[in-house]
Amino acid sequence: MQRKTTRRRQAAKPKICRFCESKVNYIDFKDAETLSKFQTEKGKILPRRITGTCVDHQKMLAVAIKRGRIISIVY
Repeated sequence: MQRKTTRRRQAAKPKICRFCESKVNYIDFKDAETLSKFQTEKGKILPRRITGTCVDHQKMLAVAIKRGRIISIVY
C-alpha cells in the first residue's frame, strides 16, 4: 500500500494595494507604463487576487485600461 503525502501550504502574505499605499485618487489612462504592469502579454486585465489591488482601485484600473485601449495607448 502506498501512502499519499500531503504538502503543507505556507500562510499567504496579505497583498497590499499599491495605489492605496501611494494614496492615488485617480488612475490616469495615459500612463501606459503603469497600466501595462496590470496586464498579461496578450492584453488581458489581471485579477485582484493576483495583483493585490483593492476593489475601488481595481475598478479604476479596469476603466483606465479600457480607455487606453480605445485610444491605442495600451494593448
